[in-house]
Amino acid sequence: MRMLPTCRCVLLLCLAAVVASAQDRDKANVRTLLLSEHPDDATHRLYVKGQVVTVLQFDQLCDPVRTKLLGWEGRFEPVGVVGRMVLLKPLRDLADEEAIPLLVTLVDGMEVPFLLRPVALEGRRWPDQQVNVFKDRGSYDAVSSALNDALKDKRRLEEQVERYRKEETSEDHALAALLASGAVKQTPFKVAHRISGRDDGATLDVILFRGQGKAAVVLKVKNLDPEQSWSMKTVRLVTESTGIDRAVAFRATASSITPGSSGTIAIVADRSAFVEEGTLTNLLLYVYRHDGAQQAFVPLAHQLTGE
Repeated sequence: MRMLPTCRCVLLLCLAAVVASAQDRDKANVRTLLLSEHPDDATHRLYVKGQVVTVLQFDQLCDPVRTKLLGWEGRFEPVGVVGRMVLLKPLRDLADEEAIPLLVTLVDGMEVPFLLRPVALEGRRWPDQQVNVFKDRGSYDAVSSALNDALKDKRRLEEQVERYRKEETSEDHALAALLASGAVKQTPFKVAHRISGRDDGATLDVILFRGQGKAAVVLKVKNLDPEQSWSMKTVRLVTESTGIDRAVAFRATASSITPGSSGTIAIVADRSAFVEEGTLTNLLLYVYRHDGAQQAFVPLAHQLTGE
């Protein structure tokens, strides 16, 4: 979709689905599966995404002849079996209703069934990039892998708690909450620019606000998808020249927007975010939706901070 700027400050909205952010791609999604925790006939789910390789790593050799992916033609590259590893690569994203069976057979004859599913969008879950599968849950490698998973979960929860603690006392988050609720008159912001756009999945009305020492952006989203809810995964605010991340506060009226409904996201940046090596610089705001696609790209001029 292409939209022409309506003022000197250019605002570009990328409503088409594009690649996930480089920051997220750098974080590999690795998890542990202990087979002995499940019944013998359990079918384990794997979450896959088009053009992203998923690696299953077992604690013993796999039988390449008896390891099969059913109905993969036109959807996956041929399954690769290398020693203890099974490699899967979807050619495209699976549809919501698609489920592809995979049967991995170990050299001792044990069969391990899997069901390949698309990334669970509602849970905003990323695809499995590596799954460490252990038949012997008591082995050193199994215990070590499970411990690493537990430590990652602990760190993630600690970071979440610390983030929530800071947000409770943050002036910028309070301002974002007021903007999201529509209480603009209770904030120091004045409207600077407006622009709108749409694609097959959503419409966006974007308002840029100028403030004394702060800038803000409000995005009003209407979900046009007849089935899939829309939600924001994350926002990134980076310097225009060097791409260095800057702190940003945001609030939304709802965690997800159901089909046909609308919601509002408000983003506030302090003037300090616009300072690089003692000089004012412009910033770039990226908004990523639930599936990792870039939903909006908004250049922010430092003049929005009232300077």
